[in-house]
Amino acid sequence: MNWQLAVEKTVTGLGYDLVDTERSPKGLLRVYIDKPAPAVPPAAPSGSEFITVEDCERVTRQLQHVLEVEGCAYERLEVSSPGLDRPLKKPADFLRFSGERVDLTLKLAFKGRKHFQGVLEPLESPGQGWRLVFQGDGVDQALDFAFDEVREARLVPVVDFKGRRFAAPVEAPTEQVESAGNEMDGDRKR
Repeated sequence: MNWQLAVEKTVTGLGYDLVDTERSPKGLLRVYIDKPAPAVPPAAPSGSEFITVEDCERVTRQLQHVLEVEGCAYERLEVSSPGLDRPLKKPADFLRFSGERVDLTLKLAFKGRKHFQGVLEPLESPGQGWRLVFQGDGVDQALDFAFDEVREARLVPVVDFKGRRFAAPVEAPTEQVESAGNEMDGDRKR
């Protein structure tokens, strides 16, 4: 069994989605994993949809055993999440992340451009392709494309710090601070 098949079978067998693998000439084997798409999209995001350190440890331990048994040579193994800018590598990824903002690079330029950023949508007929809705010249525009026309597609990272920035500051009640100070002063006078 080759190393790619061994990695794929192991990762999917543990219940994860194999996003990508990389192999460097110096023996580094990188494996990117994700949690599989939920059967029903959750109403609100939860912390359980992200890959944790424990997930990476679990896959690493299993891959070490499998790769050794299969005789697959590597110097170092790294297992991690695909990150906030997760690549979309297969048609199932495009379907899973429909409605999300993506960075899209085409293989061939369309009207002088290869790079677009917008909201990904499936075309009305399943299997017909995809549509990217983006702002161009101040109006919404749409780019229809087929999966095989894509060089690279990645999710656009969304980071929201508003929750922390606008949280009410925690203040200590002044009565407790004053009484603690008075007790200390009283202790010194004795």
